[in-house]
Amino acid sequence: MASWVGWLGIVVAGTAGAVLAAGQAGALTGRRPPDLGVREGRLKAPSSTPNSVSSQAGLYSGEGARYAAIDPLSFDGPPDEAMARLQAIVASMPGARVIEARPDYLYAEFTTRWLRFVDDAEFHLAPGARQIELRSASRLGHGDLGVNRQRVEAIRSLLRAP
Repeated sequence: MASWVGWLGIVVAGTAGAVLAAGQAGALTGRRPPDLGVREGRLKAPSSTPNSVSSQAGLYSGEGARYAAIDPLSFDGPPDEAMARLQAIVASMPGARVIEARPDYLYAEFTTRWLRFVDDAEFHLAPGARQIELRSASRLGHGDLGVNRQRVEAIRSLLRAP
């Protein structure tokens, strides 16, 4: 039996090492979705699986939309200052890379340290709005262990901070 347990340990360690190596090689990053951005005032729909959050989830149906529901980001002060502050907050977060920044739209990729999974995060300020709509979704996997929601709530806290 001890021999069997030893082999099992070797297999588990080997599998973990192979997954880590695949992640570090970029095999787990996924592809950037071609349909990101704002279309008719809407960001891309939330994922059909529980690996995204969206402040516009109520505009869609399905289990993924129910899981994804989250409040938009609110702000005080001029909208251009809010978007600039949001961009600075996002850019300062671990694994973040701002891909596109406009006065009304921000798109960033968040990459995990070890396995190099990528999440796409979008933020949209509609003309005259006092809130920023958002969507954050994992490219790969069925679930995200709440990572996208935690990240958005961290951004919300930092945006509210004086």
